Amino acid sequence: MELGLIGLGKMGGNMAERLRRGGHTVIGYDRDPALGDVKTLEELVAGLAAPRLVWVMVPAGGPTQETIDRLGELLSPGDTVVDGGNSHYVDDQRHAEYLKGKGIGFVDCGVSGGVWGLENGYALMVGGTAEDVARAQPVFDTLKPEGEFGFVHSGEAGAGHFVKMVHNGIEYGMMQSFAEGYELIKASGIVNNVPETFRSWQEGTVIRSWLLDLLNLALAQDPELADIRGYAQDSGEGRWTIQAAVDHAVPLPAITASLYARFASRQDDSPAMKVIAALRNQFGGHAVEKS
Repeated sequence: MELGLIGLGKMGGNMAERLRRGGHTVIGYDRDPALGDVKTLEELVAGLAAPRLVWVMVPAGGPTQETIDRLGELLSPGDTVVDGGNSHYVDDQRHAEYLKGKGIGFVDCGVSGGVWGLENGYALMVGGTAEDVARAQPVFDTLKPEGEFGFVHSGEAGAGHFVKMVHNGIEYGMMQSFAEGYELIKASGIVNNVPETFRSWQEGTVIRSWLLDLLNLALAQDPELADIRGYAQDSGEGRWTIQAAVDHAVPLPAITASLYARFASRQDDSPAMKVIAALRNQFGGHAVEKS
């Protein structure tokens, strides 16, 4: 199958390579001319035979909006756009309506797999009409892992990115649990081999997982994690997950706490903890450490 792929960064570049290995023809475009096969979106669209399939793999928000708007001007009725970035599901619904008005199909595709996806395949969660999804199915079949798992048509436009958003929220909570367990074991003073403890859990335990495998890989490379600063960013999907929980009145205490823990990691001297220390000093005379 022939397709255009916009955005050839860490994920997009590897996806293009996996598709080419699978026998597809990929015309790539990136803002970095050194990465792309063509220099402009106009060239990309002109190089594809109708009906065209264009996969967008750029950052969520403004870059995706600009790309969708431009494709709406360049593509023709019967063409299909797949947004494989980390867009907010409400944006997908708006993009689907905009492109539908021009006779262009739209599929939102949540992608998980990271830098390992080139070899292992990508988990794909898609939203859109059955007709639009079917047009892109050969591409999905090549990108997903071998076997029966790794692909789901979740529902209408926005559903793919909604379940990917929740997937990432669950990921936040799982990572936070491993992190807290690591800190407690390390602080105990009675465990002599922390990395070996986590490595032993890779088989036979109920918490074995790919995240545990990756943690063990990190500990093998740096047993004390001495070269890593305790600062964690967030991509935004954790925030969207919590906002959706508020909108639907669904309690998410673990996922919410894991996001707040990331916020705390960015504070060298927590203002909130300054207040706690001051109050403990006032009502109990507890010592205060001077900055």
